[in-house]
Amino acid sequence: MKAAFLQSLSKEFNYYKLLGEKTLVQLSDSELNWTPNEASNSPATIVNHLSGNMLSRWTNIFNEDGEKSWRNRDREFTQKSGDKKTVLANWNKGWDCFFNTFSQLNETDLSTIIYIRNQGHTVQEALNRQLAHYAYHIGQLVFIGKLIKNTDWQSLSIGMGKSKEYNDSKFSTKKSKTHFTEDL
Repeated sequence: MKAAFLQSLSKEFNYYKLLGEKTLVQLSDSELNWTPNEASNSPATIVNHLSGNMLSRWTNIFNEDGEKSWRNRDREFTQKSGDKKTVLANWNKGWDCFFNTFSQLNETDLSTIIYIRNQGHTVQEALNRQLAHYAYHIGQLVFIGKLIKNTDWQSLSIGMGKSKEYNDSKFSTKKSKTHFTEDL
């Protein structure tokens, strides 16, 4: 059961990473730094925050608190990000840290207690917490990308008016045990 949980979780994290990447590649340097208003974050700022969170949470998780003393969370929301190359490098740095740690986890690690801001979580709880956190921010990223690109947006899922065609394709095959991300 726990091995299946880790496999499923890996697919989910990879799915959200892919959604973010498919959004980021559609945006120009200036679009990556666009905000709808002063109270909102740009796509680049969201990437700064996600990367900072991943680096803090997934570095040395069994021996240090997930909120590292070297992390400056407030700065993640104020630093300028620069061009697409810089934003993508920051994106990959965070995800590489996460997946490096995740790939080393085993079934027995899931019940081990780790800490985030002195609050104990099992590794499984921390993974669930972070999956929800990443999905939340990647949803923001996608939404802002759609606002920016408008009619030039390249859909990341079933395109508008394409549901019947998609469903017809799915129901024309035999039932099988697959993960929805296998079609991406």
